[in-house]
Amino acid sequence: MQDSTVNKARRWGWGGVGAVLAALLVAACGGGGGGSSADGSATGFAAGPISGFGSVIVNGVRFDDSGASIEDEDGVRGGSDDLKLGTMVEIESGRIDDSTGRAKALRIRFGSEIVGPVDSVDVAGSSLVVLGQTVEVRPETVFDDSLAGGLSALTAGVVVEVHALFDATSGHYIATRIEDKANALAFKLRGVVSALDTTAKTFQIGSALISYANINPADLPALFGDGLRVRVRLQTTQVNGAWVAITIRAGVRKMEDHDDARLRGTVTALTDATHFEVNGIPVDASGARIDNGPVQAGDRVEVRGAAKDGTVIATRVKVLRGDDDEIRGIELHGTVSELDTEAKTFMLRGVKVSYAGTVIFKDGSAAQLANGVALEVKGMLSADATTLNAALIEFED
Repeated sequence: MQDSTVNKARRWGWGGVGAVLAALLVAACGGGGGGSSADGSATGFAAGPISGFGSVIVNGVRFDDSGASIEDEDGVRGGSDDLKLGTMVEIESGRIDDSTGRAKALRIRFGSEIVGPVDSVDVAGSSLVVLGQTVEVRPETVFDDSLAGGLSALTAGVVVEVHALFDATSGHYIATRIEDKANALAFKLRGVVSALDTTAKTFQIGSALISYANINPADLPALFGDGLRVRVRLQTTQVNGAWVAITIRAGVRKMEDHDDARLRGTVTALTDATHFEVNGIPVDASGARIDNGPVQAGDRVEVRGAAKDGTVIATRVKVLRGDDDEIRGIELHGTVSELDTEAKTFMLRGVKVSYAGTVIFKDGSAAQLANGVALEVKGMLSADATTLNAALIEFED
């Protein structure tokens, strides 16, 4: 392939699944070069939904995960099978090479926002309510292929896992991936504490009432109170109308200082046109050049600057409009499994791929498809967001 990943991103919109909503790229010491620092420590950080594989693509950057440790947000070891299209991840990496759009991942942490039962579904409004939280479904939201029919397959009481980005301006969750979680041993919710009642030992996240009576005060996160973003594990049965907390932990990852910090995402809170948050990360743009401004709540933006004390001190902010903010397709690299020549489908990196439509084949043909064959596939999600409809299939060595 002669095109760089960056050029592919420009042509195909490989911000892909939800990346226009969020992804945080942080690389120390300015672009260029590859690999990690001299002592092997991480110099880059990315957070957002996986928009493709080859190895793991987040916000158009291809992270080589061949030597990375993979774990969930509690530090429990995982594997590549846990990394799926639309899964929310945090990646610690070596320096991101701007010329190739590549970096070597050192650690990948994955985790969702919500695990719980569906309260209601609004197919016409492209939304659902889970554990009292409104979840918006966008065209780029991925549904696990077990949920054939997508949003219309969901009914009240079905337990799902929702990977999402939180929009503080609306209080809604913007889903990047939804999958069945019928065998969940505990529910989970990440959100902002409100209506704290220290006498009754309850609080709310959205409309969900949560009891923390069983939590030792010493095990509560620092500065526990209204406005704090937390991550709560819950028993699967309510008691007196409240969900019972098993653990309560801080819900925001601290951003370390970096000379080169880059954000691409949604303005989730706005103090004024030069002081705002992108996906919960504070930005001070008082000294920045602002293109296509002024910045408003809900805008999608790119920010460049330096990260210091948890805030990005921006040197440039670009408000994304029109073609700057398009989503066009998804890119996958992997080996074929579960090939079904009658249905014209196969699995690639946990994604069901259909080649039943008009497909351009490169360096091979449909007759050469077989389990174990390495491919690059580009395409669009199906109407129910459970299948990738291939537009291009390239055979790889």
